Amino acid sequence: MALTDEAMDKIKAMIVAGELAPGSRLPKEEILAAQLGLSRNSLREAVRALTAMRILVSRQGDGTYVSSLEPHLLLETLSFAADVSQGRAALQLLQVRRLLEPQATGLAAAMLQPHDLQELRDILDRCRSAATVEDFVAHDIAFHLRIVEAVGNPVLSMLLEVLSTRTQRVRIVRGSRTRDALDSAHQDHEEILRALQARDALLAVSAATVHITAVEQWLVTSCVDDTLRPIDG
Repeated sequence: MALTDEAMDKIKAMIVAGELAPGSRLPKEEILAAQLGLSRNSLREAVRALTAMRILVSRQGDGTYVSSLEPHLLLETLSFAADVSQGRAALQLLQVRRLLEPQATGLAAAMLQPHDLQELRDILDRCRSAATVEDFVAHDIAFHLRIVEAVGNPVLSMLLEVLSTRTQRVRIVRGSRTRDALDSAHQDHEEILRALQARDALLAVSAATVHITAVEQWLVTSCVDDTLRPIDG
């Protein structure tokens, strides 16, 4: 593993130094291995790992290339970590979401156009008529994502998606008193939308903070480990 890590570090150093630019093709395996002073096996393992991280892209029959290295592309690999996170790790992810999403919601208050606000209204209407938890979560994600997208920062949008994935949200709702959780979420969503319609950035920040804090509380109640407590922010 140490040799693989060394090989990964050397390839990443070449990228950082500009020797391998985004979109460029890696030299042939034997040439690159000799250049970096690595065995071909170590190099192969490093390439596989960097490909999984979306730093490299393998093209069948054409070789391996450096990806576009766009931040939102690299962040996609973190989604699995959010999916499998439970207990305190999941709470820590939600804490980061609570630090970021309310501020993004406040920024969106000045950027959302009338047709955007109508789209949010339509999403909430569909959310209220959701027949299953999975349907509710799908609309919940669409609502929050649509707000954040108005800020115009794809990195922020992807990061907030990663911090609270579909799998994580379904787990939280199912682990809580589902009916109470859904009713509370609907009320919170309406408060957020009212603040956005009023173009009130401070109220939008407050409403989003209340909502995400409630989600943290639902997660706490769903934890099997009774020693867990919510993280103070």
